Amino acid sequence: MPHPLPRRALLALTALPVAAAAQAPFPTRAVTLIVPFPPGGGTDVLGRLFARAAAEQWGVPVVVENRAGASGRIGTELVRRAAPDGHTIVLASTGALMAGAPMDRPFAVRDSLAPITLSAAPAYLMVAHPSVGVTDVAGLIAVGKARPGSLAFGSSGVGSASHLSGELFGAMAGVEMLHVPFSGTGGALNELLAGRIQLMFAPPQTVMANVAGGGLRVLGITSDRPSPLFPGVPAVAATVPGYAAVGWFGLLAPRDTPPAVVAALHAAAARAYTLPEVVERLAQLGAVPDPISPDAFAAYIDADIAKWQRLVRERGIRME
Repeated sequence: MPHPLPRRALLALTALPVAAAAQAPFPTRAVTLIVPFPPGGGTDVLGRLFARAAAEQWGVPVVVENRAGASGRIGTELVRRAAPDGHTIVLASTGALMAGAPMDRPFAVRDSLAPITLSAAPAYLMVAHPSVGVTDVAGLIAVGKARPGSLAFGSSGVGSASHLSGELFGAMAGVEMLHVPFSGTGGALNELLAGRIQLMFAPPQTVMANVAGGGLRVLGITSDRPSPLFPGVPAVAATVPGYAAVGWFGLLAPRDTPPAVVAALHAAAARAYTLPEVVERLAQLGAVPDPISPDAFAAYIDADIAKWQRLVRERGIRME
């Protein structure tokens, strides 16, 4: 069943500054949406959903360009240096901003980018290869403590949400695990299916078919409580109290993009995320759309990055 748009998103949509949006025409030409990860992943799917819906609204092409590398930093930096007119935007993620965040001072997203809106904040699934011989989080912790360093988990890159989710789990569960980074989710998944790594904190859409086929076992979900989208899957927090990790995705423009243009981009996103086919597709990705206001999104990002900065410092992680 499609999920209703959260009330705060509807309020944000109806409260858009009409006068500001009317100050200047936008867009005046094709819009480029940078996806800083390889094709086929969750970010790419979300980007193409928005691009298709926005192009229909605007009557101009919205071209998706995949610029992968450095945990999303390469594509994000391209947009940071682009002209601040809204015609080049990025669908960034937790990891993409963490990869470029300074670790020695507080992070403020508006120092480098103009937040537009949160697209979604799906939780990850903790999945293990059957050879590990466990069926739940408690069993995995027991294996990890009995054989420190025997568990290797893959991620889409150093500093990515899939990496930090695993680091947070290891720290809170008291389990020493080996991190194996890849350039994208696909590489990590291939190694997990082959049994060369044992564990992964993965976007649901990338692993559910393998779970259904018996190639992987799902142990838990990384949200702070069970999700109605995945009935029967317990929250990791049920075994590790206080654990929560989600990988958000959101639209951002270059810093100094005019407020009227940001308002127009937000309006397009908010409308796109109300479309039944988009809501349904997001549910398949394990996400519920939540297109909050630019100000709310800025506060959300800054608080989230602060959480992960603390973890990076405590764990001695070297960001790429």
